[in-house]
Amino acid sequence: QVQLQESGPGLVKTSQTLDLTCTVSGASITDNVYYWSWVRQPPGKGKEWIGYIAYSGSTFINPAFQSRTSISRDTSKKQFTLHLASVTPEDTAVYYCARTRVGVRATMTDEYDSWGQGTQVTVSS
Repeated sequence: QVQLQESGPGLVKTSQTLDLTCTVSGASITDNVYYWSWVRQPPGKGKEWIGYIAYSGSTFINPAFQSRTSISRDTSKKQFTLHLASVTPEDTAVYYCARTRVGVRATMTDEYDSWGQGTQVTVSS
């Protein structure tokens, strides 16, 4: 059974870079059946897909985040990491890592099959 666990700082300051890591167990992040995503949910709003890293290592970023976002991975540790630069208080949200099957539209987060528990990130001004 696949499990995903987010880790990273709960509090960052405006203009800093937020780095969040997802550690995967029970599955391979190089399995060509899945993509590995980051999704966030700001307070009082719906989920927003940020981007994903494919089994090949290629990344696909939501255009709304593209100028300040990258995703990397360490296959030996079965981890992938979100790097979100120049954060502002509007980036305050619960951040999730999640898995979706290849062929599922990335923005269709309701169709993702596995989720981490989420981690609260607050950006202070």
